[in-house]
Formats: sequence, structure tokens, C-alpha cells
Amino acid sequence: MTKDGPMIKLCIIDDIRSVVDMIAKKPPWKEHHIEVVGMALDGEDGLRLVKEKKPEIVLTDIRMPKKDGLAMTQEILENSPSTKIVILSAYTDFSFTKQAIRLGAFDFIKKPFSIDEVIQIVLKAKAAYLEEWQEQREVLELKQNMIKSLPILQQEYLSLVIHHRTNPTAAYLRWQTLGIQLDSKDFSLFIVELDRFMDKYKQQPAREVELIRFSLRNILEETISSFTRGVVFSEALNRFVCLVHCKDMKMAEQISESCRVNMYQFTHSTISIGIGRCVQSIDELPDSYQQAMNALEYHFYTDGVNNYVPTPENEKTLLNYTASTEQELLFALRAGHHEKCQLILEQIFNDMLQRDPFPKPQQVENLSYELSSKICRVMSEQFPHERVKRLEEQWNAVKRSGLVSFQMLRDAVKEICLEACSWIEQERTDESTRLIYQAKDYICANLHTNLTLDVCAKQFNISPGYFSNLFKKVLNISFQQFVIHQRMEQAKEMLIDDYQVQEIAQKLGYEHRRYFSEIFKKHTNMTPSEFKLYSTGKVSTHTDLLD
Repeated sequence: MTKDGPMIKLCIIDDIRSVVDMIAKKPPWKEHHIEVVGMALDGEDGLRLVKEKKPEIVLTDIRMPKKDGLAMTQEILENSPSTKIVILSAYTDFSFTKQAIRLGAFDFIKKPFSIDEVIQIVLKAKAAYLEEWQEQREVLELKQNMIKSLPILQQEYLSLVIHHRTNPTAAYLRWQTLGIQLDSKDFSLFIVELDRFMDKYKQQPAREVELIRFSLRNILEETISSFTRGVVFSEALNRFVCLVHCKDMKMAEQISESCRVNMYQFTHSTISIGIGRCVQSIDELPDSYQQAMNALEYHFYTDGVNNYVPTPENEKTLLNYTASTEQELLFALRAGHHEKCQLILEQIFNDMLQRDPFPKPQQVENLSYELSSKICRVMSEQFPHERVKRLEEQWNAVKRSGLVSFQMLRDAVKEICLEACSWIEQERTDESTRLIYQAKDYICANLHTNLTLDVCAKQFNISPGYFSNLFKKVLNISFQQFVIHQRMEQAKEMLIDDYQVQEIAQKLGYEHRRYFSEIFKKHTNMTPSEFKLYSTGKVSTHTDLLD
């Protein structure tokens, strides 16, 4: 092969040796990237020569002994249609020449001829051959590219039909065109998600990750092939979609479970699988895919294989824990009662597990975040911000872990709460701190009395000034603000318990109902009556009250 294309081989066949020698030796064939690879003096030798040398161009006389050029042309073109045959003929042989052209000969030269005529017609044949050769090369390259890209095209199409509905007839034709090795009916679809894939392999080079994913996919394909025909394609870095020929859910469960077991046996990797309902035709695949995604979502609660379970129309939604439960938790937290905090949190999370169906994972995550945030907010009332950030970071670490489960969220909230309780307990070990907490308990037990700074200081035999400073230092709130806060929190509980406003004011040491209402509104941004409506659920938000 030269830079201008392949070297063209030329064979010359004529029963006159002088003609053969002249055509072979006089033209500067090498300058034209043409090589004379053989010569023959009769048709039979010429045919053997052509079969042996496989030239691109043959110059042959029309009349020769043993086998004429006409018969030779027909036989050469049957075996090698791309060969360019140029006929050498006298005027009297013109009818034979026309027949040779009909058989497929490229062109002819009339005898007598000049060397220039021979060169021109051979170069013309060469150009025609190279044009065809280039076209064939491009077609071959296109076919090779199609073969290489076929898996990608198949995956793109399969990804399309599991997300978007399609016409069954058109889908079937496309299915056949792409050569998808799977019957186009009776499907089971399941989604395989690799647990903690990013955490395990994020430090690996891209080539290593590619090889790992290839091996994981190969395990899935081999497992499926031991049961039925199927295809596996990638949907995300840590997720595969498995489409199998199957119309029995029990069999689909068996295949999925085998995939899970084999994956762990050969790679020690755990996977979560969501199975959609079996469907009959291609256009139903989006339904099965969505069902598999819904089932996969519930690996949040359980490991392994999850089947799709239809959600009833009257599905229960996740109700927030009640205001009284929250208040009880935060009171226990402020008091450092870790056992009571743990009990309340267990009740909140166990309530979620009693629901049918389970709450959406995002709802559980949101509620867990809300609990953690409120715990941190309570701690920020008593401890420096930098210290409270440690609790916030515990929650952020859970979020960053990638795979978040119900158990992880429950444990994270409990750990944050119990650590917060330990801070409070530690603070109380100091003698002066214990004194203030005793004062705090005294205040909470005597909210109905005339609680002044002097009265409380006298109760604990210390000066009012020292008591005031120590109280603020330990609890991070002034004595007066704490008394008001506790009275207002007690007032909220009494309003929820349906006490009358006048009765509440009296029980909390306020002589005038109006003054009590003013303090309450300043503290809660709602009047007692508004708060009562809000807490009983007769209005859903404070904005509704303003409206």
C-alpha cells in the first residue's frame, strides 16, 4: 500500500509475445503505482495466472488459443467481480468485444494501439477500481462502527423505552433492527443498586472503576442466563437495570435473590434490588420501571430484595409528632434526662414503623433533620456555638455517607440527643451550677407565686446580685426572662388542656388577665385564644389566623 492507495497489480494475456512484452516493459508502470505481476500467451494459462495473482486489472486479447477472452472474462468476473478487464480487440472482433462488455468487461482497446492508449485506458481502470475500493472501505468501516456502537445504541434505546411509552409495533421493529437478544414480550424488570459504591471506590482510578463495574455487570448477566434470557444495562454509576424474559413474579424474585447472593459471594459487595410487576409488552415497561424504583426506595427500611406493593388510594401520610410530644422531649432535654429523651424518640420512630404503608424515606429524613435541628437549637441556648457545631456535624456526617437508612437516621438522632443530655449532666456537676439548677426546679414548681429575684436568692441564701449573674451564666438567660418563659410554656400546656384564660392567669400569678394576655402575645406572637385554635388544629398555620 502506498500513500496514494494500494499498489495496483496488472496481468497481461495475449497470444503474441511481442505484444505482451511491449505492454509489460515500455510503459513506466511503477510511476503510476502499477505492478505487472504476470503474463500469459493463452486463455487457460491466463486464467490460472489471474486466480493465482489476483490482479486488480487484466489486459487480455479477445481471440486466443485454448480459451478465448470472452470465456475467460466471464469466469474471472464470476470469481472476482471487482477486477477491471480491458479487452484488446481488432476491428473484426468488435461483436465479441460488445459481448464481453455486456458480461462486465470494463473497456476495450482496438488494435493496432499505441502505448499511450494502453496507459490511458489502464489508468482509467485503476481510477475506477480505486473509487470502488474506497467506497467499499467506507462501507466496511461504517459496518464496523455500527457493530462497535450497537451495544451503546441498544442501551440508549432500552433506557428510552423504560422511561417513555412507545407504540408497540414501532418498538418491535426497532427491537429487531438493533438486534436486542431478548423476546419482545413477557418481561420482568428489576433495578440493582450497589450499596455504598461511591464510598468504596471513589479513590480508585477511572479505569479500575470501569473494570469493577464490568465484573459486577458480568455477574448479573451470568446469573440471569442460568434462569432465562435477559439484558443488563447501566443507568447510573451505581445502578443497573435488568430486563428479563419472565412472566412469573416468583421466578423474578428467585432470579433477583440469586443475583444478590452471587454478588456478595464473588465480590463481597451488597446490593439492593427493587422488582416491578411482570408486563406483557414493551409499551408497559415504564410502569414496571416506576414500580421497581418505588420498591427500591424501601430498601431504606429493609436490606436485600424488595417487591413493588401498590399504594392504596387512601395512603396514610406521615404526621408530624404532636406539639406536646415535642415539648415533652425538649423539657426532658433541658433537664438532662437522657432516659426519658430516649423513650420519647423511640416512640416517635416506632410510630413510623407501625404505619401501612411505611412513610416515604424523604419524610423520615425531613423529620429526623427537624428533631436534630431543635436539639441543637436548645443546646445553643446554654452552650457556645462552636461546641454545638459538633452536634450539627454528626448529622451532616450521616447525610454525606451516601446510603442513608431508617436505622441510621434513628441512631443519629438518638446519639445527638444523648450527647446533648450528657453535656447538661456534666454542667450540673459543678456546685454553683447545681445550685442554679435547684433554683430552676424551685421556679418551675412555684410559677403560681410571686417569684422575684430577691425571693429566690433568699431561698438559696445568696445575694440577689450574685444569684442574678450566676443564673445568667449557667442558663444563658436572665432570671426574669426564664420565669416568663416557663410561665408561658406552662400557659401553653394549660391552653391545650382547655383551661380558661382567666383561670390560667390566676394560676400563674398574674392578677390581671389583660396583662397576662399581653405577655403571652409578646412571647408567642399569638393571643391565648389564637394559640388555642392553632394547637387544636382548627387553623393550620399562624398565617391563617392573620388572614
